[in-house]
Amino acid sequence: MALSLNRALACTAIALGLVAAVLAQTTAMQTHREDQLQNDDVKVWRTTILPHQPLSMHRHDHPRVIVALTDGTIDIVGSDGTHDLHVWKQNHAYWLPAMPPGAMHSDVNTGTAPIQVMVVELEKEH
Repeated sequence: MALSLNRALACTAIALGLVAAVLAQTTAMQTHREDQLQNDDVKVWRTTILPHQPLSMHRHDHPRVIVALTDGTIDIVGSDGTHDLHVWKQNHAYWLPAMPPGAMHSDVNTGTAPIQVMVVELEKEH
């Protein structure tokens, strides 16, 4: 009986490990955001944008610094149809101002490889 119970526990552990691996792989293959830090002064997150998987329309009420973790080109597409192309180089930082009231945008990776950026959004104005 003990051998059977040990075998069942081992099989369960293997199954849970496989499920965790599949979930990690699925997240890695999707455009996603990973929160890093948030307090009254700053909000920090890492975003991975896969080619042809744009972020949904959203807005930024505060200015932010983008730190490119990989090289890539992002097309910031406004809800009004405007396009603002940004070429980001790995390990460089870029400034993006707060968006005008009511404006929204989507971020589109125009390349063939995933782009990763760290976003540091300032929560307070001067």
